[in-house]
Amino acid sequence: MEILWFLIAALMLGAALGPFLLRRRGGIRLAAPGSPDAADPEEYGFVRQEALDVRLPGPDQDLLDVLDVVQRTQDWRAAAQLLAGTPKEGELRWQRVQSFAGAASLELAQRPGEGGRWLRAWRADSPKDAGGAQVHAEFLVQQAWRSSAAGKDDFRIILEEARELCAQAALLAPGDPVPYLTELSVARGLGYPRPEFDRLWAKVLDRAPAHMGAHLVALHYLSEKWHGSRAEADTFATHAASRAPRGSLLAALPLFSVHDHLPEVVMVSSFYQSAVVSRAVEGALFAVHAARPDDPMLPHVRHLLILFLVRSERWAEAVKQIAAVDGYVGALPWTLNPDPAADYTLHRNLAVAGYEANGGSPATLRG
Repeated sequence: MEILWFLIAALMLGAALGPFLLRRRGGIRLAAPGSPDAADPEEYGFVRQEALDVRLPGPDQDLLDVLDVVQRTQDWRAAAQLLAGTPKEGELRWQRVQSFAGAASLELAQRPGEGGRWLRAWRADSPKDAGGAQVHAEFLVQQAWRSSAAGKDDFRIILEEARELCAQAALLAPGDPVPYLTELSVARGLGYPRPEFDRLWAKVLDRAPAHMGAHLVALHYLSEKWHGSRAEADTFATHAASRAPRGSLLAALPLFSVHDHLPEVVMVSSFYQSAVVSRAVEGALFAVHAARPDDPMLPHVRHLLILFLVRSERWAEAVKQIAAVDGYVGALPWTLNPDPAADYTLHRNLAVAGYEANGGSPATLRG
């Protein structure tokens, strides 16, 4: 217990002093705040911590513009129009459904009884709108996880309602994988028996066999924390990566499995240089290099890579990934922290300090 409290204290100290890490060739040591030698992420054009966007993993200006209109006017029609124009194939529709649902859930948490009125109006005014039904189902899933805990009666009641709404949403949009993706989260929360989960997963594969988001949700169900094991999750991720079409980010799935099964406390300093972690990181880097620049899932992979690259002290590679996603922190691993922006900023500061300690600079990054 004493060592655990020591580690917690050390992490808190690191979070407080992270911005003041000193660059020094061959090593990193702490510098006083304001020291001219302190590594400064802002010299790289990075966004200040308080301005980081915690809602999204990467840029989607159309979504942000619509969210601004919807939340300012409480009129749902702009959201319905955006989703109607978003193809059901690919990853973007799923991300936008999650974002609208998350916005409504957060509004309700901030203003109980009042927030999220636009979603209630959407469902009341246009009950046959497929986009509204999908957002409502995902909203219920997020509400269950936000307001309760797995296994409690209210948690199960909300997820049972979400399950029914997923079925309705599927009827409104035949061929759209999104309702089934939402139900995958329901399956994890309610603990579907494996045969029932397998039937649901088959429906997803029929509609979107290479959907990265779907594989990530399924991976959580199969993890040791929930209804599978590390071996099952690793096998699922490895098989998906081996079957991935060229340019697919599914090659990065093993890294997400490694992350799902990280020990709570890493006692061995070389853990992040181990063969298992290194193989998963290399697979994710390969996927990133081969992916389309506009792939909506690309920021998700980059964010997770930042965590592993920093912790394995691969500073230059970490800074390059940071440069590609900086400004947005709405993705794993940061969203597991109560303050995603602070967690991301700490890792960013470490990356910059390590990069400069080994001769890097803003000029060499741009070059």
